Amino acid sequence: MAFNINEIRKDFPILRRKINGHPLIYFDNAATTQKPQQVIDSIVEYYQNYNANIHRGVHSLSQEATDAYEIARKKIQKHFNIEKDYEVIFTSGTTHGINLVANGFTSLLNKGDEIIVSAMEHHSNIVPWQMLAEKTGAELKVIPMSEEGTLVLSEYKKLLSKRTKLVFVNHISNALGTINPIREITQLAHDAGAAVLIDGAQACSHIKPDLQELNVDFYVTSAHKMCGPTGVGILYGKEKWLNKLPPYQGGGEMIKEVTFANTTYADLPHKFEAGTPNICGGIAYGTAIDYLNTIGFDEIATYEAGLLDYATVELLKIEGLRIYGTGPHKTSVVSFNIEGIHPYDIGTIVDKMGIAVRTGHHCAQPIMEFYRIPGTVRASLTFYNTREEIDIFIQALRKAKAMLT
Repeated sequence: MAFNINEIRKDFPILRRKINGHPLIYFDNAATTQKPQQVIDSIVEYYQNYNANIHRGVHSLSQEATDAYEIARKKIQKHFNIEKDYEVIFTSGTTHGINLVANGFTSLLNKGDEIIVSAMEHHSNIVPWQMLAEKTGAELKVIPMSEEGTLVLSEYKKLLSKRTKLVFVNHISNALGTINPIREITQLAHDAGAAVLIDGAQACSHIKPDLQELNVDFYVTSAHKMCGPTGVGILYGKEKWLNKLPPYQGGGEMIKEVTFANTTYADLPHKFEAGTPNICGGIAYGTAIDYLNTIGFDEIATYEAGLLDYATVELLKIEGLRIYGTGPHKTSVVSFNIEGIHPYDIGTIVDKMGIAVRTGHHCAQPIMEFYRIPGTVRASLTFYNTREEIDIFIQALRKAKAMLT
């Protein structure tokens, strides 16, 4: 369909809210995106009409719920261009997926092995690997970043060796908006014999990753960052790797046969889906993917690039403002500070004017330490935001600056 911002905004009921007497301007999309009515309706429909547990019942409601849930898995498979539907593992979100893989590699790594993470990761893609290194004796190495907020690939190449077993990088930095060169990073890792996990939480609302083209071994993301509900996400893993990893949790659904003498595990994907899943969330995730594809990711990317360019130009007109993350490949995230003003104070004042931005270290403290700052103001824009909202935001920032200096 043709990109019509006015019609798109009508799909999001929360955008009609007022905050502190002002129309809501929601610039915190990197934390979570708002939900269109279509997704909200799918949640209501499930609980009103066919709420039941899945995979286990012969009655009609269970079969309807099972069909809807597995249809959602197929939608996700198609969207990400995943070869086999059982390579899609439903999780509670990105963090769950990362921890599942980290736990599995506890039995696959040895002392002296090396694992590599980048300097611009979210804590969720740092801490599990630190824990893995502590358990196994593997050494954690870090790809450095440049002043403009890009990874230094020449140094990454030096870190790779025959001892490298795993590489972990985010597709897009949540704190800076930098889009990392995943295909190149993956190919270099594979040339060294290492597997690759990509944190796609920040990427999937902006771009449509082709996981076969990227050739990654694992990819994790969350529904709530792409207009779906919280509490659900996916882990993609190549079949050969998922078969190598032991189950993450024991319980119902993930078993084939259980006796007190021995238990055998179910085939993929159920081996990693113990217990009753977030059925409604999985179904609504499929609805969210349908919604975004109806708008079109090429259209979304073009529109958001325009917002990013406009916001960048207007923000830099404010004296003393510095943007962090100025690499050539970015998504619509602007992280900045105004000289002499704490980001928390700016965030508090603009909230009084109905504008939601994120302040702090954005669960990326190593980035803030690199720049020697306590945090930033982060305005993260998406396809339902407008230039008019950016103009109001600029006015609010100027007012905040006048009040605080």
